[in-house]
Amino acid sequence: MFGKRIKLFKLLGFEVGIDMSWIFIAVLIVWSLSTGLFPFYYKDLSTQIYWFMGITGALLLFASIIAHEFSHSLVARKYGMPMKGITLFIFGGVAQMDKEPPRPMAEFMMAIVGPISSIIIALLFYGLYTVGKQGTFPEPINGVVGYLAIINAILAGFNLIPAFPLDGGRVLRSILWGIKGNLRWATRVSSRIGSGFGFALIALGVIRVLYGNFIGGMWLFLIGMFVHGAAKGAYQQLLTRRALEGEPVRRFMKTEPVTVPPSISIEELVDAYVYQYHFKMFPVVEDSQRLVGCITTKQLKEVPRDQWRQKTVGEVAQSCSAENTIEPQADAMQALSVMNRTGNGRLMVVENGRLVGVLSLKDMLELMSLKMELEE
Repeated sequence: MFGKRIKLFKLLGFEVGIDMSWIFIAVLIVWSLSTGLFPFYYKDLSTQIYWFMGITGALLLFASIIAHEFSHSLVARKYGMPMKGITLFIFGGVAQMDKEPPRPMAEFMMAIVGPISSIIIALLFYGLYTVGKQGTFPEPINGVVGYLAIINAILAGFNLIPAFPLDGGRVLRSILWGIKGNLRWATRVSSRIGSGFGFALIALGVIRVLYGNFIGGMWLFLIGMFVHGAAKGAYQQLLTRRALEGEPVRRFMKTEPVTVPPSISIEELVDAYVYQYHFKMFPVVEDSQRLVGCITTKQLKEVPRDQWRQKTVGEVAQSCSAENTIEPQADAMQALSVMNRTGNGRLMVVENGRLVGVLSLKDMLELMSLKMELEE
């Protein structure tokens, strides 16, 4: 789901960050509030005041979203579900879980607390807005407070729609899971509903654009695209977890990998290995599989072409680390997580400092696909 992530802060043991897409949407929301919504409802204020209202409204909206996601995370922690953190992205936020909920009730409680928290936040802002209407707050501040009351109520209502992966869809999945006792079936049904809901939003967005409401139509279209993609992705993610969880890396690795000695030149490496085997990473070993490190095509591009004959692999090789190695008994999902985080398509499998194999994303996906096909 995510692209490049930027860490913001850590609170109550949860790391909060933003996806790069959030920057785009934050600018769009500030612009929409400052030039559209607030000038429409609050006349004859200065441009600076409108921009102040827009920036403040956007910041407090995202603070509300963080509070919404924190409620999910705290309940998940109570039920023993490890959380990676909270990420703000293009259409809100998501609390990232390492695994699926252990039972239907855990999922129900974790899902329903999100809309409840948004309703509470909406009521709090509405109370402040009511007090502010008596003249307690200046009009611009009360306008922002009123907006936050409405938008949090909308956020709660939208999330209660039974379309996975919205909170309402997770509530539906927990109920279906509890009725039939089959998480895979419950996920397939709820994700199909979510995908259909996404298509409906896309169609409604197109209709709005055709009738002249370009901004409103584009919002619906983009939200529909997100919901549709996330619903399909959630089901695929479950299948992936089911296929890989509990499987050791040893089952997927190649036990006779192509290795290179540290003494050869970069030119020899390119001619005899890269062009012959077409791999982007090669383990560097010496003395009967003692692992020295690895060398990648990305590292090769950083060496000037006229130095390829003089430079050796050992001089350029990258040392072993948690980002390019994995143990043979490690869970395959752990390996996939490392690959996803680092962008490495191949990991060296190491035991007691010695290379015992190489794990490639391609091999994992092929075996996973075969396993899912047989179990379907």
